[in-house]
Amino acid sequence: MAIQVHIGCCGFPVSKKKYYDQLNTIELQITFYSLPKVETAYKWKEEAPQGFIFTMKAWQGITHPGHMPTYRRSKMKQFDRKNLGLFRKTDEVFKAWQLTREIADIIEAKVIVFQCPPLFKPNDESIENLRHFFKTIDRGSHTLALELRSHWEESLISQLCRELNLIHCVDPFKEQSVTQNLYYFRLHGKPPGQKMYRYQYSDEDLQQLKELSAKVAHANQMFFMFNNMTAWDDALRLKALFGQ
Repeated sequence: MAIQVHIGCCGFPVSKKKYYDQLNTIELQITFYSLPKVETAYKWKEEAPQGFIFTMKAWQGITHPGHMPTYRRSKMKQFDRKNLGLFRKTDEVFKAWQLTREIADIIEAKVIVFQCPPLFKPNDESIENLRHFFKTIDRGSHTLALELRSHWEESLISQLCRELNLIHCVDPFKEQSVTQNLYYFRLHGKPPGQKMYRYQYSDEDLQQLKELSAKVAHANQMFFMFNNMTAWDDALRLKALFGQ
């Protein structure tokens, strides 16, 4: 069975109409900062073409402590921020999941990405919080992806993903995914540093991405989601390389 390759951007870099005409997948990033109204989510789903695939980032109230600067863009004022983030065992964190899940259900999100902040380190408290959170929530039919942004040992990530039924979301130019079957790659630009988002992927870079699909014959789906300044152009170039 041939692997299904999905190519898209993190957010809409062009008009929705133009995007829908060219690509069949998007990762909604706005949901990380503030979750939309239910009516808005229904509108997103209704205006997308049949067969279009949504993925989304979970609201930051699950992953990020309330003192972080990312909350400056949040319109969700009903939460006590001191009880948010880091998958903690608080009512606020689980309410944040319920609201995230509600939007995910409406748009039929294939994957929900939990992007962790760099301060989320591999200590006993973090590991216990991950286990409690993912063993407690009702995930429905959604695939859940964990993106770690600090250094965790590969063996520990593999153990947790296997135990908690998660996929390991990575930038393939920086690390390898420890999970199989469904691969979810977020492409932030390179090299590392403040200007990495301005990076435009070279033809050689895109060829390396294409070759990944040949190296993982056991996989059934692969997502390439561009999150750099030239995301639109890079996504279309990769799409052409795959002959889509």
